Amino acid sequence: MKRVITLLAVAITLPLAAQQKPVYLDESRPIEERVEDALSRMTLEEKIGVIHAQSKFSSAGVPRLGIPELWTDDGPHGVRPEVYWDQWRQAGWTNDSCVAFPALTCLAATWNPDIALLYGQCLGEEARFRGKDVILGPGVNICRTPLCGRNFEYLGEDPYLASRMVVPYIQGVQQNGVAACVKHFALNNTEINRHTGNAVVDDRTLYEIYLPAFKAAVTEAHVWSLMGSYNLYKGQHCSHNARLLNDILKGEWGFDGVVVSDWGATHNTDEAITNGLDIEFDSWVGKPKGAPGKTYDYYYMAAPYLQRIKSGKVGTKELDDKVRRVLRLMFRTCMNTKAGFGSMCSEAHYAASRRIGEEGIVLLKNDDGLLPIDPAKTKRVLVVGENAIKMMTVGGGSSSLKVQREVLPLDGIRNRLAGLAEVTFVRGYVGDPSGEADGVTTGQNLKDDRSAAELRAEAVEAARQADCVIFVGGLNKSRGQDCEDADRIRLGLSYGQDSLIVALAEANPKLVVVNVSGSPVAMPWVDRVPAIVQTWYNGSEAGNSLAAVLMGDVNPSGKLPFTFPARIEDVGAHALGDYHAKGSRDTIDIRYNEGIFVGYRWADRQKKTKPLFPFGYGLSYTTFEYGRPTIDRKTLTADGQVTVSVSVKNTGEREGQEIVQLYVSDKKASVERPVKELKGFKKVALAPGEEKTITFTIGRDALCFFDATKHEWVAEPGRFEALIAASAADIKGKVAFDLE
Repeated sequence: MKRVITLLAVAITLPLAAQQKPVYLDESRPIEERVEDALSRMTLEEKIGVIHAQSKFSSAGVPRLGIPELWTDDGPHGVRPEVYWDQWRQAGWTNDSCVAFPALTCLAATWNPDIALLYGQCLGEEARFRGKDVILGPGVNICRTPLCGRNFEYLGEDPYLASRMVVPYIQGVQQNGVAACVKHFALNNTEINRHTGNAVVDDRTLYEIYLPAFKAAVTEAHVWSLMGSYNLYKGQHCSHNARLLNDILKGEWGFDGVVVSDWGATHNTDEAITNGLDIEFDSWVGKPKGAPGKTYDYYYMAAPYLQRIKSGKVGTKELDDKVRRVLRLMFRTCMNTKAGFGSMCSEAHYAASRRIGEEGIVLLKNDDGLLPIDPAKTKRVLVVGENAIKMMTVGGGSSSLKVQREVLPLDGIRNRLAGLAEVTFVRGYVGDPSGEADGVTTGQNLKDDRSAAELRAEAVEAARQADCVIFVGGLNKSRGQDCEDADRIRLGLSYGQDSLIVALAEANPKLVVVNVSGSPVAMPWVDRVPAIVQTWYNGSEAGNSLAAVLMGDVNPSGKLPFTFPARIEDVGAHALGDYHAKGSRDTIDIRYNEGIFVGYRWADRQKKTKPLFPFGYGLSYTTFEYGRPTIDRKTLTADGQVTVSVSVKNTGEREGQEIVQLYVSDKKASVERPVKELKGFKKVALAPGEEKTITFTIGRDALCFFDATKHEWVAEPGRFEALIAASAADIKGKVAFDLE
């Protein structure tokens, strides 16, 4: 309503002769005409006013022209609660609760672009209803190391998978007149030293691994905004980095949207002017003593920029480009009256959240068919572990949410088995009993003063009496676990969980371990546990999603979006590259010496070690049989394509979904290339006995590597193989072809 009044006020405040609708207010006119008309009417001070923050999450509009404020908000998994105008503290509203959607690692694990579109549509509807013009997500930084505290917000280790999943997500959000803001551009692959780390990476690695998902967001999804990252690249902070923002983003890719600084990521007025930053947020600068106005007026792109223009030190060319971009964003969002009103906390959104969680849960192990649990044969179910009762929507950093409701794993299991089996719970261990982040509290009291030995003894004794034990543990969203501004302490589990799992396995062989995390974890007990389920921070419906999979209401169909290494030393970034585990106040180089060999690309090169679980891996309650792949032609011309086909049959007794993966291998190249690279995938639903044929097309772009010397993508003539696979380590068949 506020915005409607603001727009109507134009007709009242303009002189009588000007009450014909100005071009910039006429939504029937092309946006570029509207942008130029509005720009021509703005004063210098008004132009400066729209390119920096006026509060924690908004930038100013132009009240004189009826142009409203631009409102941003976190985050990628749900709309963050309201804070005070210029504080991080919660404002205490009672109507700003949201639906929490599963973290983006879960979305990546669905391997389903249709689900990504649904995710974006629902999130965009919630943001639109709350009056948010820019939602600060999705994140697409590559999982270079499992220790990165923010992996749970990203889309895995593979640039192709991340690219295919981010495009529909963005399209879904922006259908609602809300801008997605893809982040963090670029090379934000660790959280420790995120303000001081200078990424040292060669161009081939940059273009092949760390840029493709951003490029897809810009050139395919046409994302309306992008956030720079905190770290440095080539010695410049990424939120005002000439190479990344001017040369690549706006030059090579033709980005017409707005570059937003991360909060506190702006450090220099001159670089901000010339190096591609468009809106500056929360720069942590103070107002000079005795100076008039507000702190925001003294940001790097506020008074210092204005003074440079007035003194003649700089011109207005860069300023006008920034303002054009901001106006373009406004006309797409806060001045778009045709986008509808959105909706908040609807049952449709809860259903979507549950479905995303169900499709993303990964079955890692299921010896002797322990899962799904059959209530007819399992009358006493014991649930052990803090993560069964701890709310996970609060914490983790800027993606922390205030939810209307959150179904916990224990509640989901109890609800599903009500009247069918007795479900009891014991704690087993104490991890982080707190429940507060930025003023949002869970309201839970998880304090337990008993010793670790007492908790373990209670759990073991209870396990002996149960027909089945479900251990729900893993990581949480506390500092040192999966959390912004800090990396994980170790690859293994904390709080003594490993020894507790071993003790439970000895007490009861029917043990299901449910790991909750946003990153790979070590599992030294993997051979002693019959069933392992990988679940994620699955939002408001987490418990219901998990129970549906455990009880077989839903056949698990998720597959891992990153490799689970057995040891941290088995990760290329730790074997060859730089990883600084200690914080530094000084700028430090982080060398990406492993180059393009990230995740399964690194694992494929190792002869003596195998991953704990490979990329793309996931089991089902049914079985699938692959036929022999065929190819429609043996030779591919430079501008042509080949079609690879394979039949897949459900040979079990349950309906299920299989993710068929296509990798391409260059058999002889002038440069070192990965053994194989993901270049296609399709998720197919099959009834028992049903068989379908899956087809993939391969063009020249799937065969290329980036030639840094020529600064172009190159596909060398010669022999290639198309590999059909169920995971990176499970090749079902291959066919060869030649590129002319």
